[in-house]
Amino acid sequence: MISRRKTRAVYAGKVGIGGDAPITVQSMLNIRADDIENSVKQAVELEKAGCDIVRIAVPDMRAVALIDALKSNIGIPVVADIHFDYKLALESAAAGIDKIRINPGNIGDESKVHEVVKACRARNIPIRIGVNSGSVEKSILAKYGSPCAQALCESALYHASLLEKFDFYDIVLSMKSSDVQTMVEAYRLAAEKCDYALHLGVTEAGTERMGIIKSSAGIGALLLEGIGDTIRISLTDEPVKEVYAAKDLLKALGIRKKGISFVSCPTCGRTSIDLIKIAKEAEERLRDCDKDIKVAIMGCVVNGPGEAREADIGIAGGKGEGLIFKKGEIVRKVKEEELLNELMKEIEML
Repeated sequence: MISRRKTRAVYAGKVGIGGDAPITVQSMLNIRADDIENSVKQAVELEKAGCDIVRIAVPDMRAVALIDALKSNIGIPVVADIHFDYKLALESAAAGIDKIRINPGNIGDESKVHEVVKACRARNIPIRIGVNSGSVEKSILAKYGSPCAQALCESALYHASLLEKFDFYDIVLSMKSSDVQTMVEAYRLAAEKCDYALHLGVTEAGTERMGIIKSSAGIGALLLEGIGDTIRISLTDEPVKEVYAAKDLLKALGIRKKGISFVSCPTCGRTSIDLIKIAKEAEERLRDCDKDIKVAIMGCVVNGPGEAREADIGIAGGKGEGLIFKKGEIVRKVKEEELLNELMKEIEML
């Protein structure tokens, strides 16, 4: 069982981050902020997919109008991503934003940082300090020679100290890098040096295939060590895919129990049914099923009730037919073309 690092708890709206709160899944809208109708539509889709927290870019004052539109249509907290103009943070706070993501170093002098802190404190809004390889200060880069793990961690803690000057500690840190090893080491260092909740992610991870691989390697390694309180799998793709990938990662690590856990064999020369097609279709049809069960899709009796005996329910292929089994015990034999539908019926009855 994973023993999670003890962290200071904050709340984005009613959703806890850190402390004893479950690890949350985040994503970000990729629709232009001034396209309110489609932004709301995408946010609703993300919420339905299981997103716990959604982030939006607020590049100008017009974008602030999106906050109220989102808050009126979704029930999950909304985070405003702010750069350069501290007034955008102030207006977002006044508009009812649940959390603000800033890099204190790029929004002006201490007086401006103080204004943001006062606005957030008055409304119980936490601040995420987001540092990545491209935002490390020149002085820190000169010290280390590159945006290495030590540089990322030092930058994040420096920015946290700017908020701490004003007795503000409702902070979440992130230190993202596109290099997996750098990202992992930066978060390990931060975990040793502070008790702030950590938002995990590999930035600029890539398109769906490599993005999921890199993110799972980095985020997964840290979660297994008990490090991490909220995660985003960043993909150059539709945001809903980020949510599904993150949920699948948490299930694969045994952290999140809700939803189907799949077991399927890689197939071999014994396979006599179209197992790949059946497995893909089963996964798609059960994607939004929230039953906490393990489903096995196996190619033959060797890998069926035997190797997958711990599954709650499953199928094992034969020649033009297959077996439906529960907890390793055979229930009945079914023709290949009926296998998937019969499996679905059995799952509905569980």
